[in-house]
Amino acid sequence: MKLTPIAVAITVVALSLSAHAEDMPCKMDSMEGMQMKQDMPCMKMGDMEGMQKKQETKQAPVASAEGTIKAMDTAKHTVTLAHGAVPAVQWPPMTMAFSVTQDQLKGLKVGDHVSFSFQLEGGRATIVSIKK
Repeated sequence: MKLTPIAVAITVVALSLSAHAEDMPCKMDSMEGMQMKQDMPCMKMGDMEGMQKKQETKQAPVASAEGTIKAMDTAKHTVTLAHGAVPAVQWPPMTMAFSVTQDQLKGLKVGDHVSFSFQLEGGRATIVSIKK
């Protein structure tokens, strides 16, 4: 098999070229009139006083489902729900605990059938709304 040494050599060359790409000079004297819509790492604008790159904040999507309350733990601020499939987050039917506020649990009890919506953030499912 002579392909393996050739593939390794090509990979090494490609990696070494990409490693030095940041050190290459950025010549822009002939770029007058060009639109600059993409990031340009060679321009080193991170230290320009008063200039801050706009941070995009992505809010976690909200998914909805129906289920039955199996347990409520006011000390841990969780409600355990046996719910159907949730296509929006590609979940099969299951029983799991969701983070919830004390106010959201008012008027609810174990065994209630509920409609609820939730957000997934950082591996945690948090109830946005829940009602009978």
